[in-house]
Amino acid sequence: MHIDILSAVPDLLDSPLSHSIMKRAQDKGLLTVKVHQLRKWAINAHAQIDDYQFGGGAGMVMMCEPLEKAILELQQDGKFDEIIYMTPDGKTFNQRTANQLSLKNKLLIICGHYKGIDERIREHYVTMEISIGDFVLSGGELPAAIVVDAIGRIIPGVLNDETSALFDSFQDNLLAPPVYTRPADYNGWKVPEILLSGNPAKIEEWRNEKSLERTEQRRPDLLK
Repeated sequence: MHIDILSAVPDLLDSPLSHSIMKRAQDKGLLTVKVHQLRKWAINAHAQIDDYQFGGGAGMVMMCEPLEKAILELQQDGKFDEIIYMTPDGKTFNQRTANQLSLKNKLLIICGHYKGIDERIREHYVTMEISIGDFVLSGGELPAAIVVDAIGRIIPGVLNDETSALFDSFQDNLLAPPVYTRPADYNGWKVPEILLSGNPAKIEEWRNEKSLERTEQRRPDLLK
């Protein structure tokens, strides 16, 4: 999979995409992520990519021309399956969307900044708008990193144990069950005996029960 990211402050994405599982995915050649400085397509020598909004009001707006020029140039290497705009008023991101996007070959993510991007780019180029929650951040870079991480980790071959992702929270609309590791008795806090039984069927049954129980307690909305 190939992902291009357009940003006014690309340095914000250096660390999240250069370590841990995202680094592993790229080292394996299973994921390519290229972060582009939008000012490369600025309209003048002052590296301008934004301007005041028509009608007045606080906050600058990212302009049409730099965004369109960037999109057209980047898609010369192949059409994007989705052009995604990170915005607070987009559709809330979830595991189902991550699963769907992980099946694509080429994505472009536009990171909003300032007051956002000119609506005409949203109307004519953007095919998907994503929010990571009902709050506002300084820009779309951190949300973009979250989306790339969620997509990248479930690409086949990225995780050492590919079945691990199948049992993550939300994969089956249930939260994951409790997990334990050594020692089996720590300060008198003991691991449930069933997990030490060596009976895979009983362990799976226990995990399913605990998963359902936890979902009912913490996220009953997922069961509707």
